[in-house]
Amino acid sequence: MYPTPIQLAPAPTQAAYRVILYAVLVVWMAPLIAIMMTAVRSQSDLLAGNYWGLPTAFSLSANVREVFTTSPMGIFFINSMIVTCVTVASVLMLSTMAAVALAKYRFPGRTALFAMFIAGNFVPYQILMIPVRDLVLHLGAYDTVWGLILFHTAFQTGFATLFMRNFIVALPDELFESARLEGANEFQIITKIIVPLLRPALAGLSVLLFTFVWNDYFWALVLVQSDAAKPLTLGLAGLKGEWLTAWNLISAGAILAAIPPVALFFLMQKHFVAGLTVGAVKS
Repeated sequence: MYPTPIQLAPAPTQAAYRVILYAVLVVWMAPLIAIMMTAVRSQSDLLAGNYWGLPTAFSLSANVREVFTTSPMGIFFINSMIVTCVTVASVLMLSTMAAVALAKYRFPGRTALFAMFIAGNFVPYQILMIPVRDLVLHLGAYDTVWGLILFHTAFQTGFATLFMRNFIVALPDELFESARLEGANEFQIITKIIVPLLRPALAGLSVLLFTFVWNDYFWALVLVQSDAAKPLTLGLAGLKGEWLTAWNLISAGAILAAIPPVALFFLMQKHFVAGLTVGAVKS
């Protein structure tokens, strides 16, 4: 039994649906609108209590310049790009190979290993804060960019492997057998057959991973201390003053921080949607 489409529902139900929908949209959009309105104001406007009215001057460009001149925001941005891009590339490579092994190879302990991948995704990451920090200190990776890369790669590979395995399982075994009969080795099967076929899934996964790693604040706070290794999320928090906070600068920095993941999503929107729906309909 399928739910009745809202267009066919009674008039009172449609009216209630629209009221609830608009209310949810307002609640969801209010923080975003507040950030954008704050980013275009000057500090004097905010001190005068002009939060929702028209700004006395459009100060977005001045706020952005001040963000870069009063803080090492350029270093934070570069650190985030390095950590995110290297992590995404590493996770895509490792998870694809692991997913192929779990989906298409028969070996002792495969089910137990797969269960470990699943269980690992249900562990609350907060309880790992102290052991992870101790491990990073022991490895000499504390307060380094490569330490963040190593950590994010390890933590995101489990989820990415499960994501990719679900797509690789749907590929027919005859495809792999035919490739082996033609003389292809396992590396060639992955690079020449699996990767091209799963390009939409890889694109969708890359958008998700980029967003996860780029927006991370908790683990950056745990594993990084100096400005030389801080990512953008941690750098934005550092703009908050002890006695007075320039919310216009924080809002302008937040808009800058949101540009890369939003731009990536729109650039790969077609592949992202296709990747999430691959295998949804069986022929």
